[in-house]
Amino acid sequence: MTTWPADRIEHRPIAKLVPYANNARKHSDAQIEQIKAAIETFGWTIPVLIDDTGMIIAGHARVMAATRLGLDEVPVMIATGWTEEMIRAYVIADNQLALGATWDETLLADELHALKAEGFALELLGFDAPTLESLMFDPTFGAAGEDEQGQLDEKKQCICPACGHAFAP
Repeated sequence: MTTWPADRIEHRPIAKLVPYANNARKHSDAQIEQIKAAIETFGWTIPVLIDDTGMIIAGHARVMAATRLGLDEVPVMIATGWTEEMIRAYVIADNQLALGATWDETLLADELHALKAEGFALELLGFDAPTLESLMFDPTFGAAGEDEQGQLDEKKQCICPACGHAFAP
């Protein structure tokens, strides 16, 4: 069996956790509010990663959200035996590695439509309103009648009835 450096979850008082002073990742108030709402909705799903001294390696934003929620303690995993270099590298890697992923926008749109139909609050997913609108836009048009078909040749510009986008016929 493999022993992982962070293999056990404990609870620690937030007051005993120390943010990594050189954390280059910045979190806006809006993002912290989104994380706070996610914790309220889904509960605590990812422990904060700390070193042996209680310094936060990964989870700075979750700790900020927990503080706003008035929580006294959070679940943590301790990266036991990590060198200073490993900690510094992981602080960056934890924030950067997820940025390399992309979305299958068709599957994502299907999931968003299904959640919306079920009444789920889509703002809890972290997308801003314009992005959600763009992802969920469905340019479905009905067939034009004979009169409209003939008018296309005469038009210099057409306007999409769904989004207002102007284009040449």
